[in-house]
Amino acid sequence: MLMTVPGVCLHAENPAAATNAPTAILTPEPPAFPRITGASVFGVRPGNPFLFTVSATGARPITFSADHLPPGLTLNPQTGSITGVLGTKGETTVTLHAKNAAGKTARKFRIVVGDTIALTPPLGWNSWNCFANAVDDAKVRAAADAMVSSGLINHGWTYINIDDCWEGDRDSNGVIQSNQKFPNMKALSDYIHSKGLKFGIYSSPGPRTCAGFTASYQHEDQDARRYADWGVDYVKYDWCSYDGVARDRTATRYTDAIAEGSHLAALNREEEKLSSCANPTAEEKNRLTQVRQEISTLAAKISPDEKARIDLEILQEPYARFRSSLDKVPRDIVFSFCQYGMGDVWKWGQKTGGNSWRTTGDITDSWESLSGIGFNQAGHEVYAGPGHWNDPDMLIVGKVGWGPQLHPTRLTPDEQYTHISLWSLLSAPLLIGCDMSQLDDFTKGLLSNDEVLAVSQDPLGKQASRVSVRGDLQVWAKDLQDGSKAVGLFNLGGGKATVTADWKDLGLNGDRDVRDLWRQKDLGSFNDKYEASVPSHGVVLVKISPETK
Repeated sequence: MLMTVPGVCLHAENPAAATNAPTAILTPEPPAFPRITGASVFGVRPGNPFLFTVSATGARPITFSADHLPPGLTLNPQTGSITGVLGTKGETTVTLHAKNAAGKTARKFRIVVGDTIALTPPLGWNSWNCFANAVDDAKVRAAADAMVSSGLINHGWTYINIDDCWEGDRDSNGVIQSNQKFPNMKALSDYIHSKGLKFGIYSSPGPRTCAGFTASYQHEDQDARRYADWGVDYVKYDWCSYDGVARDRTATRYTDAIAEGSHLAALNREEEKLSSCANPTAEEKNRLTQVRQEISTLAAKISPDEKARIDLEILQEPYARFRSSLDKVPRDIVFSFCQYGMGDVWKWGQKTGGNSWRTTGDITDSWESLSGIGFNQAGHEVYAGPGHWNDPDMLIVGKVGWGPQLHPTRLTPDEQYTHISLWSLLSAPLLIGCDMSQLDDFTKGLLSNDEVLAVSQDPLGKQASRVSVRGDLQVWAKDLQDGSKAVGLFNLGGGKATVTADWKDLGLNGDRDVRDLWRQKDLGSFNDKYEASVPSHGVVLVKISPETK
């Protein structure tokens, strides 16, 4: 049976949502007077194109201006787009202004010219969780259109990223071409940029992408140049078919590491030949088993330390190689590792040149997937910071489907609030995974709460840590630049429960002001603790600040 809740589109295929729905969208409508939103710090490399769109809510039209904008940059007063080139390393603090018929506002904005980009986690959209291999030029343009028409661009959302399935073959010079679904990639990039948004793309270090299209193996420099020529701002680099390359390279280095290397090399060649047989005989199957056992026995003679060194080296190599290729092009391109957390990538992703790295396998729109991924990020926070972020995968709110047939997310509304709250606390890249052209009011409310997004975009760049666990109840806290803390009170259990944030767990004392970030409402002053009734699989997200006298 279908139920109707104001602002929430519920469907029969999501019975949990129908029985556990909030009575209203929590995010208040922004006022008519202007408010500048989004990141308050931006990094660019010297000599590379600068592109940043000042985002603001409020009644349109809004005009923008800036004090102390560095020479080399210009600001479009109608669109808020800042463009140009800065040639010298250094920092500048600019005062941004936004004005409309209802009033005016100002905010400080720090520009950092140096070696680091992505000083706050990327906010944007990716095509995979809705369209997968059904993606095409029209759908990507529609996503860019919807990012603007929905107003999400006014809250700091920036990237429009194509995932897999755009690739064609290489020409006679080895230059990658887009397939027939993307007739002119440069024109698509220009279209996205014309809206004040940025453009992202996808590849793999192996010969083929996950979906079997042409990838970047042995063409890394060419592809990086091609992406720069197209105006790409973001690259997701997915491990996939590199597995085969890695196996070969691992076998070679294991061979070099032991005295019986020549025998191991022969066994590896035989194993490759036997495993490629389409219809092996019983004798060939038995021999393959025997060969693999012999390989395992010889490989065991490598010391654990040497084996670990080789294994890690193999994992790092393709990402370091493409980092080098990106460094050769005159464009800032955010580099996203997608290799599913292998080798504890969070420990070395920054050193290898990543701006973000997947810490997990793929997410799906279920509570089991969401909670299993999100609440297992504890401990990773020490490896995240400005320019380098842990990535627990894309968002699963709105209409998703991984192909032609879409469905409303199977997460309940409370689970969706948990999803956005936790990912914001985790300083994770926020990449919308739904069909942007079918955004309902509830989903827009999830994605347009500026106080929640400010937790994600806080310039201090600290990832939250888990500060307490009491059965199914967890409290996570994130330090913010202004000295306050963003705190999530989560209930992973099956029924409503009271969750307590104790000051002693948070390293606090005395009286503290508490503000509900989803409702954008002050809750009062509290001493020693704050506690709230939290629904099953739900959250209360608050900001705890020194008391205002």
